[in-house]
Amino acid sequence: MQRKLKVTDRAKVSAFEVMNILDRVAQLRAAGRDVISLCAGEPSDGAPSAVSQRAAQIHANGLPLTYTPALGIRELREAIATHYKRWYDIEVSADNVAVTTGSSGAFLLMFLSAFNAGDKVALARPGYPAYANILRTLGIEVIELNAGPESRYQPTVELLEAAQLEHGELDGLMLASPANPTGTMASGEELEALTTWCKDQGVRLISDEIYHGIDYPEEGTETRRSVSAWELDTDTVVISSFSKYWGMTGWRLGWALVPNDMLATVDALAGNVALCAPAPAQYAALAAFTDDAYLEAEVRVAEFARTRAAVLNSIDRLGWGEYAPADGAFYLYADLGGKLGSHANSAAYCAALLEAEGVAIVPGNDFDHVKGDTHVRLSFAAGYEAVTEAIERIVRFQGDA
Repeated sequence: MQRKLKVTDRAKVSAFEVMNILDRVAQLRAAGRDVISLCAGEPSDGAPSAVSQRAAQIHANGLPLTYTPALGIRELREAIATHYKRWYDIEVSADNVAVTTGSSGAFLLMFLSAFNAGDKVALARPGYPAYANILRTLGIEVIELNAGPESRYQPTVELLEAAQLEHGELDGLMLASPANPTGTMASGEELEALTTWCKDQGVRLISDEIYHGIDYPEEGTETRRSVSAWELDTDTVVISSFSKYWGMTGWRLGWALVPNDMLATVDALAGNVALCAPAPAQYAALAAFTDDAYLEAEVRVAEFARTRAAVLNSIDRLGWGEYAPADGAFYLYADLGGKLGSHANSAAYCAALLEAEGVAIVPGNDFDHVKGDTHVRLSFAAGYEAVTEAIERIVRFQGDA
């Protein structure tokens, strides 16, 4: 009898709901509908002008664009290292920089290098679903930390200690600050407490810092930079990207700061997993570290701040319940409260809103399979005009629902 072909159980992860919503947005737009999409976490303006101009020059000059070294071209690794001196005033060796195919490529590479199948890795819930999905496909046990508003949706030492009591020794902690979907950040003191605990317990900390540079200081204080875990402990893994601050989502270029004890493994794996990150993006990204590119990115951050203020000022009109502080990134994560109305859950609410008013936001079950049925994530990366118009439509929808 012929054996039946199979699809592995470990590959059967939940689909990312936002992608299905974006498909429906495209269908409605093709049919002539005016749709405002506040789904995807991507800046609407794209790459800085200097990066686009560099890319045009690269292609016009006929650069062969062959494979690069597995960890990236040396010039880009050095530029990223210099970036850490500019923003955080720390010395990073280019040897510790691994250029990857987006931050997603870095997650896969770092998880493979840091953890064995059967290891336990903790992460906050709600959180970016790809962390848990990638970990599970690698046979790694995901330990969810119920990080609610009392901890500002961030992991704490107390949550980690409770997790160890219940599940046994942890091998890793996945941290995101600013976080998706909440936008909350761990303060310098909180991050120091986490890094110290991880070091004492022999737990590998992986810090997702892709939203660094997009943060909002309290009124009357100077603009702050997010604190990097590398400032506190170089045994941590730092993952970042050109996608958010520089708006280069489709260029598929990220990086990791790799601890010394992982370097040989990461280098060998990188060549096997992807050969190298996209060569054209690597050469063009050198222009992201010019003064003009930084200035252009800062102008966009100021626009995010303006849009964020408009969203927060509209909370009373929206009538939603508890919401995350949104210290950074460009999201509002909120409980719909009484505005869920007759809808069975937030997914039904979002589907009805899209059909009725042409506004696309994401249901919370993408980020929290326990409590997400009453929550939504609104991205304000689309810009002030789009977001303020969307809010008017949402208020109208809730009044008519």
